[in-house]
Amino acid sequence: TDLNATDAVSRGRYLTDAADCEACHTAEGGRAFAGGRAFKTAFGTLYSPNITPDAQTGIGAWSDADFLRALHQGVSRDGTRLYPAFPYAAYTYLTDEDVLAIKAYLLTLAPVRSTPPDNTLAFPFNQRWLMSVWSSLFNPNERFRPAADRSPEWNRGAYLVEGLGHCGDCHTPRNALQALDNGHKFAGAIADGWRAYNITMDQASGIGGWSETELAEYLSTGHATGRGTASGPMAEAVALSLSKLTPGDLHALAVYLRSVPPISTPDLPPPNQSPASPEPKQIRAASADTLGMQVFEGVCASCHSWTGVSLLAPVATLTGARAVNDPTAMNVAQVVLRGSQWHAADRVLLMPAFGAAYSDREIAAVANYVTARFGAQPSAITAERIHELR
Repeated sequence: TDLNATDAVSRGRYLTDAADCEACHTAEGGRAFAGGRAFKTAFGTLYSPNITPDAQTGIGAWSDADFLRALHQGVSRDGTRLYPAFPYAAYTYLTDEDVLAIKAYLLTLAPVRSTPPDNTLAFPFNQRWLMSVWSSLFNPNERFRPAADRSPEWNRGAYLVEGLGHCGDCHTPRNALQALDNGHKFAGAIADGWRAYNITMDQASGIGGWSETELAEYLSTGHATGRGTASGPMAEAVALSLSKLTPGDLHALAVYLRSVPPISTPDLPPPNQSPASPEPKQIRAASADTLGMQVFEGVCASCHSWTGVSLLAPVATLTGARAVNDPTAMNVAQVVLRGSQWHAADRVLLMPAFGAAYSDREIAAVANYVTARFGAQPSAITAERIHELR
């Protein structure tokens, strides 16, 4: 089904997928939509609420007006203000009909009696009433208005990117008050310890060189040849949300993203698209730190190969991936620490997590080796930074 479905529950299921609700409202190892996922911020830790239809701990007793007010205004059923980790400043663009379709679908789920842990925010951020000031400044509280001078595909894409998909919540940096800095819209940011890369049309650091087909392929599968494979929060978004969109909506997403004005991310060079040499002498010469090479040889080369072009699976190819061309090496380190999964229709390919097997120094060394060998610019991530990322 899709956004054009007439049945409210079917529409709601599609919209819930498009909004990626399950990802945020499911704790690691927990029941889907039952809340409790932790979001660590500079001000403390927030936990997502239960949105199953349990009457006591979920949304089972919520009226339509309650649900609309939460998604459009960031106000809970009991009148308390919601924190903008819940992207109501994006969901405010959704039509009433779509919001209530999401509610209709959520009410068909099995109720789960579950209360998330209390937030642990430092003063004054634990004062929810302050969010009323934040909302007055940063929540437009208005519905999406199609642009008359744009195509239907562009308007659909805008609705998905700006509203349902809330892409800016990861890909746009935030100001001192944790609102999106729309002067650098979609130019990249740090999200949950991962780097969400530039998705403007900048040729060097964004997606300006991507074709519409490549964009749609990456969004729907998490991989595009020569562009790398999604990992971390982006891989989760693909698996739980983007892979479930219709071809028409993927096309609309690509049309809209390709209209985003270019903004440069100065520290990101154009990705190196050339495979590395497989020659042993070149392998040894690529690293001043033999520790990184030793770790790569021990656990990485068999899948990723010495050239960076995997002989086992295209999704394991490193050549061309933005992460290995990032001189911070943040995402390379995160993948080594936590592993990654790639979901296909018929199988799941797994990269193991090596955080428990290797020391901070070893992980820093292999991350720096990977960027030096396969990227456009070497990194210098430290063991201390790896410790922070853990």
